[in-house]
Amino acid sequence: MPDVFGRTRDARTIEVVMAAQQFRRPLTVYWDSRERRHLLSATEDGVAAAMAAKDVSLLGYLPPIYPEWLGNRSFLDAHGVRFPYVCGEMARGIATAEMVAAMARAGMLGIFGAAGLDVGAVADAIASVKASLGPDGAWGVNLIHSPDAPGLEETLVDLYLREGVVRVSASAFLSLSPAIIRYMATGLRRDREGRTLRRNRLFAKLSRSEVAEQFMSPPPSALLQELVAARRLTSDEAELASTLPVAEDIVAEADSGGHTDNRPLTVMLPILQDLRDRIATRHEYARTIRIGAAGGLGAPGAVAAAFAAGADFVVTGSVNQASIESALSPRAKELLAAAGMADVAMAPAADMFEMGVKVQVLRKGTMFPQRAARLYEIYRTHDSVEALEPATLAQLENEIFRHRLSEVWEQTTKFFARRDPALLTVAMQNPKVRLALVCRWYLGQSSRWAMMGEEGRQMDFQIWCGPAQGAFNEWVRSSFLEPLANRSVVQIALNLLEGAATFTRAQQLRAMGVAVPSDAFQFTPRPLA
Repeated sequence: MPDVFGRTRDARTIEVVMAAQQFRRPLTVYWDSRERRHLLSATEDGVAAAMAAKDVSLLGYLPPIYPEWLGNRSFLDAHGVRFPYVCGEMARGIATAEMVAAMARAGMLGIFGAAGLDVGAVADAIASVKASLGPDGAWGVNLIHSPDAPGLEETLVDLYLREGVVRVSASAFLSLSPAIIRYMATGLRRDREGRTLRRNRLFAKLSRSEVAEQFMSPPPSALLQELVAARRLTSDEAELASTLPVAEDIVAEADSGGHTDNRPLTVMLPILQDLRDRIATRHEYARTIRIGAAGGLGAPGAVAAAFAAGADFVVTGSVNQASIESALSPRAKELLAAAGMADVAMAPAADMFEMGVKVQVLRKGTMFPQRAARLYEIYRTHDSVEALEPATLAQLENEIFRHRLSEVWEQTTKFFARRDPALLTVAMQNPKVRLALVCRWYLGQSSRWAMMGEEGRQMDFQIWCGPAQGAFNEWVRSSFLEPLANRSVVQIALNLLEGAATFTRAQQLRAMGVAVPSDAFQFTPRPLA
């Protein structure tokens, strides 16, 4: 029988490969000292025969592996899910209500991508998920940090509390805000045994230890007192909050699409795990803080490596954008499906443009990274729209915006009049802020063009993407998951988990000294129930 590289495999190689693939069966490993080789048995008859043979000794027993058990069982219990797997919150509703509902029905957790949407659109999505799932199913909604619009955070938290959204994933936070503390603490109570029960569960997506420490620690007492004084929390809720970490689910976000610090997961995860243990000891927490892994998880080996490094759950993002349920346009999905691992670049972020914050985006097939970088350079070197040189103005209007600057400003004022009138008032008085908002028009429109498949604007598509997309494309090549029509988020998730279990079994065998061929670490995607 030829292997995946066309080589002929002997019976011994086939046996080891099958042992890795049949990871749900228990496996007993023996050493035949006369033949100088390992023996594997997955049946009682095989065990009996091995034990009766001379010169055969027992090396060990491998229990069944189930994808459900790769992570921390407490994650499954806390969120009422079957698998330790989260479909992350791709912004502007790319992670759709349909996607979230599909994940919930499959026993996994999905987070709706609320970032960049107005409150009405988020409310509609919440209503859609609730109508689809009824009272059952685990799901959540994103809350992205908005330092330039704190009122938006408050409004969204009001919506989430009013609509009974009990899971929120906080992303891009640099520090704790009153809104996030209010969400975390609302509804805290004690049961009959005196244990503190959370009504609302908070995920914190981050990549810096100083930010992680804030979310792993109890809320600052000054913030709690302010919320009580403002009647946003009860004194009982504040007292209970002071004994709990802000978030019991931390997501270590490595090199990913969108907002990212490009951190290597193998460096960041152990640092956050050690920090978690020190903080938990200091505050004598009754429950553990779980740390999940995100970023770079585009193939089974990466998912298996995350679990092997101690991740309690995994979060995927980039690989779901080309799924059936994604809100991206067909053309944008085709660009993603053609991406390699190096076809990404960092570009200025629309929501934190003035701060110089960047997001990781698809580079191949679009000029967005270069044009966005040019806009930031213009902003950095000019104090106002009026100070733009004629050549610079012509480049903006003819090459990048393809609109007169007056038209761009008219659209910008209409947008911020709805979204953040206070910021618009500041812009009217501050020419530098006005220049920033003009530049942000392009950054905001470019992601919308990608979602709508705007004709003539493909070279301006902003598609958030990390290297994981390239790894995913390599893995699914010539398989069931290569056609975009087959890429449902559930099939992507199940195949990644099945593949991770295969990798885990193959590594167990190798750790016992078995000569494991390289193709035992191969898992070809297939339709899974």
